[in-house]
Amino acid sequence: MSVTDHLVVIVGPTASGKSSLAVDIARRMRATGHGGAGHPAEIVNADSMQLYRGMDIGRAKPRAAESQVVPPHLFDVLEVTETAPVAEFQTLARASIADCFAGGVVPVLVGGSALYVRA
Repeated sequence: MSVTDHLVVIVGPTASGKSSLAVDIARRMRATGHGGAGHPAEIVNADSMQLYRGMDIGRAKPRAAESQVVPPHLFDVLEVTETAPVAEFQTLARASIADCFAGGVVPVLVGGSALYVRA
């Protein structure tokens, strides 16, 4: 089993530092690894509010500089006028995770909504 068969999951309450921890873990995974080779890692959002463009107040979305080092998935993908049923999120998240695995990337799933994380 390779490291890219694994998924890192970070969950917790709002404002507990999940997003910065996810970026830190992904950066460390990219910098270190077996034999110092490193493993690419990318952030996959599992927070219902971070799916929306313009919903930035009180949300710890990855900054532009962080996004260049650790690519994010499922941030700012919907307009605030659109709905995001859990089934739709599940389809998007599974596709993002599958893309990560296909590219040899470890997905780091981060969110606070148990409903979305379980999806």
